[in-house]
Amino acid sequence: MSKLHIQQRISNVEKIFLKTNIPVLKIGDNVRIGVKIIEGNKERVQFYEGTIISKKNSSINTTITVRKTFQGIGIERIFLIHSPKLTSISILRSSKVRRSKLYYLRNLKGKASRLKQTFK
Repeated sequence: MSKLHIQQRISNVEKIFLKTNIPVLKIGDNVRIGVKIIEGNKERVQFYEGTIISKKNSSINTTITVRKTFQGIGIERIFLIHSPKLTSISILRSSKVRRSKLYYLRNLKGKASRLKQTFK
């Protein structure tokens, strides 16, 4: 088997698991992500709200890093967008940014870390 043929098979299998109801996510967007959490025999959805500071990879391996500040401490979490554990992704607010990675927000505190909002 040629390498091209193997890649074709892999992409066909990945297509099955791709989610279709995902909105267009951009860097600087404020998002609310519903994560499925299993505690014992109970299942619930916990929401995580923050700003997208980076986006990596493509296709089924797409990940986003979401940052929020909780009680003055910055918390970052990486989400695999096409994971079955994510129940919902909604965009709350979009911001105007000129960078592809917003890692500089890690060093800013308080009002300095706010981004300029864009309206559609």
